[in-house]
Amino acid sequence: MPTGGVLGTGASALLAFQRAMSTVGHNVANATTPGYSRQRVEFEARAGQPGRISIGQGVDVDSLRRLADGLVYARQLDSAGEMGRLTQMSGLSSRVDKLISDPTTGLATAWSSFFSAAKGVVADPTSTAARSQMLTTGGQLAARWRSLDGHLTQLGNEVEASLKDNITAANQLAGEIANLNRDIIASGDNASPDLLDQRDLRVGQLSALVGAEGVLQDDGAMNVFTIGGQPMVLGARAMQLSTVADPYQANRAQLAVQTPAGSVPLPAGSVSGAIGGLLEFRSNVLDPARAELGRLATAFADTFNATQRGGIDYAGNPGSDFFSLPDPRIYPHSGNAAASTASFATSVTDVGALTGNNLVLRFDGAAWSAARADTGQAVAMSGTGTGADPFVVDGVSLVLSGAATAGDRFLLQPTAAAAGGIQLALTDPGQIAAAAPMTVGLDPGNLGNVSGGTASVTDPALFAGFTSATISFLDATTYTINGGPPLAYTPGSTISDPAAGWSLVLNGNPAAGDEINLGRTAPRSSDNANARLLAAVDAKAVLNGGRTDVTAAMSQLTARVGGDARHAQLNLDAQQVMDDQILAERESVSGVNLDEEATNMLRYQQAYQAAAQVIATADTMFQALLGAVRR
Repeated sequence: MPTGGVLGTGASALLAFQRAMSTVGHNVANATTPGYSRQRVEFEARAGQPGRISIGQGVDVDSLRRLADGLVYARQLDSAGEMGRLTQMSGLSSRVDKLISDPTTGLATAWSSFFSAAKGVVADPTSTAARSQMLTTGGQLAARWRSLDGHLTQLGNEVEASLKDNITAANQLAGEIANLNRDIIASGDNASPDLLDQRDLRVGQLSALVGAEGVLQDDGAMNVFTIGGQPMVLGARAMQLSTVADPYQANRAQLAVQTPAGSVPLPAGSVSGAIGGLLEFRSNVLDPARAELGRLATAFADTFNATQRGGIDYAGNPGSDFFSLPDPRIYPHSGNAAASTASFATSVTDVGALTGNNLVLRFDGAAWSAARADTGQAVAMSGTGTGADPFVVDGVSLVLSGAATAGDRFLLQPTAAAAGGIQLALTDPGQIAAAAPMTVGLDPGNLGNVSGGTASVTDPALFAGFTSATISFLDATTYTINGGPPLAYTPGSTISDPAAGWSLVLNGNPAAGDEINLGRTAPRSSDNANARLLAAVDAKAVLNGGRTDVTAAMSQLTARVGGDARHAQLNLDAQQVMDDQILAERESVSGVNLDEEATNMLRYQQAYQAAAQVIATADTMFQALLGAVRR
């Protein structure tokens, strides 16, 4: 072999192994760099000259290989999006659970104290101290409802702020990915592995925010799409996410994408990651929790007020509302025609029919319809919208005023604001209506087994003139009031005198000839009949069509919110296991093993030294040849 060939072979080996040692050093230096993929030098033997005996001419560095698995990376992107979503869902759902279930912030303690105080009035209805305690605990219960709703509202504000912060971060990452794509395209086939690592790292971070899928192009660029197909990066161009005001509630943000024509709202489910988790939490956990909390407040206050109005206070006057509540809220759509003057007056008229679901009311130019805001499912709606015949939907009555135009839409929130607006309405302990409005006297000659009854005031203005009344039974199914016309009766039904503003439900069954003598309860009465009814409101089934009491519904809310939090945490734990497995798979391919790199460094160092020895040998041979020529 010519000495020049030996020298060239040694020099090529020296340069190749120097490059290999530099690559090993680069790997070691980046062993803890996030997103770094291990690199390896690929060698290629130099071929001999054509037409001659095939003797190698040394070695060349064929390529610098980046060790990465595209399939593992795709799974890593999917997992990053799910981890981002579930982390938000778990953390925020747990906060709601703690707010509602914790004795310090929840309703249970204040609820128990209030009804214990109500039982104190039952025990001594003339006690000013007992009545004052009932008022105090009533105010505390209303304050606890407001406080709990306030905490949930604050949590909602945090979600809005986090949403905007994460959108800003996602837009920044999309811009950086687009810039890296530009550099990679310009580099062609010689793109630095470190550039590819930087891009993959940012795509992974973007996936943690919005849930992303990367699609490689022939020019080396990576297009990035959200799970809903919304492009975030197309080559060297980045799309920008933004927020727009909710068309019904201007202080509530919706996710949108910026286009040359303006911001376009994105549908629910178009993104995952942290942003998707925030949106999902807001719509599936926070909003339903506030609505249900308001439904409980509405049911409790409405039932308690109705019972309070049925009795008379210490001064002998019909009872007035114990609590006050805001009316259901209704918001017009921002896109309603400018010519539309339609508006609604709302009120809750049937607690048993309340669902708490937000509803969208639509006018097609001829008729109104209602549908659930979250699912779009149609909801039955009756009435014509007038004061005499209001619209009725899910227990809410609506009286329309003004003129609607075709396409008008309104968002009805039956209970979302109730918990935050409940207030104690009474200020005087004497106004607690502890006594029944009437005494029920039984004629000694009665043959039936009537033992008394439960009386209520139905119209305070008319009852103001009531003094006494006599109910005479012509037979077991017919009666008269003060000798008036015969009225039909069935055991357990309500006897009422609309002209006098009272009603009565008898205990037992009357017989023909029985007489019931009613008298007005005197002021400062020690009667506790209505106080007993007030103290039993917590166990009165008024929700879900009269099948569920408020106490049970409170327990159901606590259980549901707790279940949501546990479910989110279990999902997060399961996803964490999968994410760890994917990371381990990536590290097995792309991770830097310092022991392996140390071995490679030693091997390349020895090879480098051997190549240097080859060069030294070639030099000795060359010097010997020169010496021979000189002779």
